[in-house]
Amino acid sequence: MIKHREIEIGKETHDGAQDSAHDSGNVPKKSGRIPGLRDVVSVERATATKARESWHVLGIMSEFFEASERLAQIRPAVSIFGSARIPADDPRYEMAELIARKLSEAGFSVISGGGPGIMEAANKGAYEGPSPSVGLNIELPHEQSNNAYQNISLFFRHFFPRKVAFVKFTSAYVVLPGGYGTLDELFEALTLVQTNKSRKMPIILVGSEYWRGLVDWIRAQPLAQGLISPDDPDLLQVIDDPQAIVDAIFDFYQHEGFTQSPGERERLLNL
Repeated sequence: MIKHREIEIGKETHDGAQDSAHDSGNVPKKSGRIPGLRDVVSVERATATKARESWHVLGIMSEFFEASERLAQIRPAVSIFGSARIPADDPRYEMAELIARKLSEAGFSVISGGGPGIMEAANKGAYEGPSPSVGLNIELPHEQSNNAYQNISLFFRHFFPRKVAFVKFTSAYVVLPGGYGTLDELFEALTLVQTNKSRKMPIILVGSEYWRGLVDWIRAQPLAQGLISPDDPDLLQVIDDPQAIVDAIFDFYQHEGFTQSPGERERLLNL
């Protein structure tokens, strides 16, 4: 068992060896260590922290449970991502609305983040169609306000279960221009598919002008340096035509079918 010397934080100790090291021009080493997880500084504080963390875990579990209960029957579904900052008079808003409407008419539920901008456009398009419009809303200090075009609304406090809900119940990703949140969701999807943690599915980028630089960078840097596999860039498709997006999703599942295999269900359970 490794033993550590205990010291008070902020207090240095010196011995002959350290003095000798200092005299020789070397930087002396401080004895002791930073307090670890097993160090109990205050029993009362530690108990309160554990109680709060336990409630935190229970809160996350309850969000997982509610999502599973309410979204179990929405398959097949498509998750649509994009910026909350794009206004309703922007052509990209209209594009997202049209894509969602066509997906709804083709029999897909549409899942968005439930907020404004592209999320609202996606929910609105699906809401006007025959298939469910789903909003995975989250509490944020800025930007997020729930849109009115949702047949099914879930409310999350934590990003983690919300991200799993996007992945677990979708058959494809459609990604329109967006900022950090959109990029986060995009690379989350790519990582899960690349590592075989989720089933392989279409990941479609809408807006070739917006995404061209990113796609070129992936090939010029990570791929060229051998940091991703040669086939990894092909996980992305760039399609600007709404009907072509629907056709691409159907083409992908033409032979595989939309029903998850037992192995795919098991991988999703282990996310």
